[in-house]
Amino acid sequence: MAKKAKKYQDAAKQVDATKAYTPEDAVALVKKIDFAKFDATVEVAYNLNIDVKQADQQIRGALVLPNGTGKTQRVIVFAEGPQAQAAQDAGADEVGSDDLVKKVQDGWLDFDVAVATPPMMAKVGRLGRVLGPKGLMPNPKTGTVTMDTAKAVNDVKAGQVAYRADKAGIVHAPIGKVSFDDAKLIENFKALNDTIVKARPASTKGVYIQSLTLTSTFGPGVKVDVSAF
Repeated sequence: MAKKAKKYQDAAKQVDATKAYTPEDAVALVKKIDFAKFDATVEVAYNLNIDVKQADQQIRGALVLPNGTGKTQRVIVFAEGPQAQAAQDAGADEVGSDDLVKKVQDGWLDFDVAVATPPMMAKVGRLGRVLGPKGLMPNPKTGTVTMDTAKAVNDVKAGQVAYRADKAGIVHAPIGKVSFDDAKLIENFKALNDTIVKARPASTKGVYIQSLTLTSTFGPGVKVDVSAF
């Protein structure tokens, strides 16, 4: 643990805590100071001036990043009939109805995203206690409750990122891997930022994005100048 702390401290010394970096400089710095022995994920954290207790100020949705996330997502689909076949043809890792509901109910969670057709939600709803806490429950706002199962699977496989503001009004989301070219990370970053900006609730007053931080999996945070986009 001491060795990791030393590496973190060495990385943190290279970050000017009083400075808000441009997106380009922030990406370059985060990659430079990353010390993980694996291909770390580059993540952003938006601290938003919202009250998630208000129904009209809840921020949640999904977008397909231009350059993907660098991670292969395992997708399961709760569907029957033509929608089940379409999901299989699109490359879903597991497709089913009652059988798949039971499999998950029995504790199987070897997947990253769950998709369901609207008619299946009555059955999938029973899995709320299992899927809810892990953020895996299908939701129309993230495009995972739909009759177009093929599109849902294709979007996830292409690098779709779901985002949601937590109780403190903070949105965490990945924008790629440290191994990505700077240009690809920046393009993904800007696509996500555009989406977050457009999601601003009409009832929000004052400064919407209070702070924005970029980091790698184990690395220190780097403040980003929101006005530089």
